[in-house]
Amino acid sequence: MDYVSALVPPVVMAVFFIGLIRVIVKTQGGANKAKEDAAVDAALARAEGPRQVSAGPDA
Repeated sequence: MDYVSALVPPVVMAVFFIGLIRVIVKTQGGANKAKEDAAVDAALARAEGPRQVSAGPDA
């Protein structure tokens, strides 16, 4: 019975890991995709904004 107690933790972790991956894959896209994409685009625009402004007068 030692082999059963040795195999239970890895099997439980594998089941939870597979469940986590399934949740991540299922939540990609859908109704929230547009909001997430817009948030990323806005963050990139804010990050690139000062670089473009400071690069303008130097050129």
